[in-house]
Amino acid sequence: MLTEPRAGGGVAVASPVHPLVRDLADLGVRPGTVLHVQASLRSLGPVPGGAAGVVEALLDALGPDGTLVAYTATPENSATSRIHQSATAGLSPAEVADYQARMPRFDPATTPASPSMGALSEAVRSWPGALRSRHPQTSWAAVGRLAHEVTAHHPLTSHLGPESPLGRLYDLDARVLMLGVPMDRFTAFHLADLRMPDVTVREYRCVGVDGWTTFRAPDLDDLHFGRLGAEVLRTARGVTTARIGTADCRLVPVREAVDLAEAVLRRGRP
Repeated sequence: MLTEPRAGGGVAVASPVHPLVRDLADLGVRPGTVLHVQASLRSLGPVPGGAAGVVEALLDALGPDGTLVAYTATPENSATSRIHQSATAGLSPAEVADYQARMPRFDPATTPASPSMGALSEAVRSWPGALRSRHPQTSWAAVGRLAHEVTAHHPLTSHLGPESPLGRLYDLDARVLMLGVPMDRFTAFHLADLRMPDVTVREYRCVGVDGWTTFRAPDLDDLHFGRLGAEVLRTARGVTTARIGTADCRLVPVREAVDLAEAVLRRGRP
């Protein structure tokens, strides 16, 4: 049970623990863990408190020494994203220029996570005390003891690479909670991709509060993640599964999943 002081002081009163806390513990979420959560709240079903309630439950399960991490990317401010390509297809140069003039400028302190990241990512980003990396395309947010260590360093050229917060999750032996999200969306598989010798590099262009930024970084591809995910689920020893609410959930060790995916890729890209 959680406790909180009565108004005006006095004896502390008990407040109920969020029902998800026990479910998370049964799945294997332990206090002190560094936990990256990828969540579909729609798959989870009705939850007390909505996205904020889920964040509260996750933080309760992790305890004061744990760290909660979410991917808070913002493709809407990119001129090289799929979103931009779709929105500007068939437009004249003048119309494209007008569209780009109205694109949101990335500010790490205030720009919401893309809706494509899910409501939980934005709930983590906006949580009191949350820290966020400053990458204008592939930022990450974290709450907890190691939040600064996770988010402090994020070079433009390593948007989802070993020098990014995603790479830090690997270094810290983090776990990924796939909360109603299938393994074909397992973000950490990008780390395995970037270990391959034939990584291609491309140009990216995005806009922030100080104007447009252009940089070169590895080309990201996730079309084969379904095959990688199936192989990880078939062979990994550290993955646990459970039904939480109406969602199929998995707790996945980052290192084991990435190393297995790398082995698959070295045998030949699926």
